Amino acid sequence: MTAAIIAGVLVAAGVYLLFQRGLVRVTFGFVLLGHAANVILVAAGGMAWRGAPLLGSGGTGAMADPLPQAFVLTAIVITFGITVYLFALARSGGDDDPEPPAPEPDTEPDLDDRDTESDLGLPASAASNLYLGPEASQIPQERE
Repeated sequence: MTAAIIAGVLVAAGVYLLFQRGLVRVTFGFVLLGHAANVILVAAGGMAWRGAPLLGSGGTGAMADPLPQAFVLTAIVITFGITVYLFALARSGGDDDPEPPAPEPDTEPDLDDRDTESDLGLPASAASNLYLGPEASQIPQERE
């Protein structure tokens, strides 16, 4: 019963971390899921009510099954490999959630969005006859 509660808590915490942002948190989620799998496999081997599976230490009926223990060793190696790989990705990946680049400020006036009246309240044809300085040559003249 204790192993089931421990495995349930580890799975819940691992799944919670898997759904978080950031690759380091996801990595810790995989580690917790690996530990939960190890607890389940060890509990399936019957170590709580049986003896160690060593030859010469007793009858074969009193020994725990050695196969789940071999699975646990394999799962530890696999979990370690996944952990190292994900930490390497987190290290080389930089920022997990980069901010979008800020738009560059528009330094030139947008001449295509002119209204039919100028800022002075004059019609566009009268406003085009005003002297605007050196930038006046950049304003296209309207033809009637």
